[in-house]
Amino acid sequence: MRSDRHAVLRDKRIAFIGCGVMGEAMASALLRAELVSVHQLTGGEPNPKRRSELQAKLGLKMTADNREAIQGADLVVLAVKPQSLDAVIRDLAGQLAPGQVVLSIIAGATIERLSRGLQHALIVRSMPNTPAQIGFGATTWYPAPAVDEAGQGLVEAVLESMGLAIRVDSEDAIDMATALSGTGPAYVFLIMEALIDAGVHLGFPRAIAEQLVQQTLLGSVLYARESGRHPAELRNMVTTPGGTSAAALYEMEKGGLRTVIARAVWAAYRRARELGEGKTNGGPAEG
Repeated sequence: MRSDRHAVLRDKRIAFIGCGVMGEAMASALLRAELVSVHQLTGGEPNPKRRSELQAKLGLKMTADNREAIQGADLVVLAVKPQSLDAVIRDLAGQLAPGQVVLSIIAGATIERLSRGLQHALIVRSMPNTPAQIGFGATTWYPAPAVDEAGQGLVEAVLESMGLAIRVDSEDAIDMATALSGTGPAYVFLIMEALIDAGVHLGFPRAIAEQLVQQTLLGSVLYARESGRHPAELRNMVTTPGGTSAAALYEMEKGGLRTVIARAVWAAYRRARELGEGKTNGGPAEG
């Protein structure tokens, strides 16, 4: 599969508009996998400090001019924050060449909004997550009808360099994935933090609590994936009647953990839809 990606990306030029955490993660993944050379990548970034950092760290050609960044690119990756998208659209409207494919990783930004604003039909929406920085990301993507097989292959090759990449059957599934896998690491980190704090409260030094929790989460996920069993079955296997797991799970169920998680995912989904409507300011949902 690596050789296929290498062939697809040979001599392809990629421009990153916005070089924050995810923009850097994508560029780093491509370079780490040796799928492209640094000379194939260009970054458009308004922050001079950030430009200097990436020039020093990755050797990327950087510019403050987005129009300059996209010149000659086969793939243009939009990796700015949702709040900055309107300005980028105004800057690049009508500036894209006919064959350039635009890959957006911006939460909530719909294909219709991007296509209309950029005056360009070759749009692909995607939603990666932060573990992409170490090659263990989970990304969903969906192309506009105008994106041909070659364009889709280019996008897939880039996204697979960061880990799992799944082409979904509807654009709404991108918003769903934003709530589940895109935002998912934040849920895991909060649970991790809570478990570590509980370990400290029990009396463990924080460093040991961190090691125990990290290895427990990692091992549990790998075991679940390899076993192929339903999580409920695995949970029942380790829950002895009247034992410690049963006591702990009783408190979690009594506290409504499942409901809290479900409501959090739905809140993230609604927020993704709001961002798609251009509502960049949002507060906690009630009810």
